[in-house]
Amino acid sequence: MLVPCEVAVKCVLPAVRAMIAEELMIKHKLKQVETAKLLGVSQPAISLYFRKKRGKAIDLRNERDITNLVENLAASLAKGNLPLKDFIPMFCEICSTIREKGLMCKSHKAFDPTIDIEKCGICQLITVGRFRK
Repeated sequence: MLVPCEVAVKCVLPAVRAMIAEELMIKHKLKQVETAKLLGVSQPAISLYFRKKRGKAIDLRNERDITNLVENLAASLAKGNLPLKDFIPMFCEICSTIREKGLMCKSHKAFDPTIDIEKCGICQLITVGRFRK
């Protein structure tokens, strides 16, 4: 049984990184090496994201609220002085929004066929903080 965070690490994190990398390289005209440094990954990883060889498990490009969050994060990164204490909450907000909207449910079902995605609702509970005891 995979918990939602494991699915996020396998599917969502690479997809969001790919979107941020593309935004940084196309809109902000950064090179792969610069983009890699900002995201804390290798230049070959950025190349794989850009060529759609990695980060394609979930397509988030048609989700306007997700793309807005990605654009804001990329713009902040491109300015060159985004501290980790600000980067992490911005990135987590993207992931939380994806969970809240149920956008990774199909991916979770692919990893764990026993999950009934119509009745689950765990990600929505986690994102609003109702899951804590």
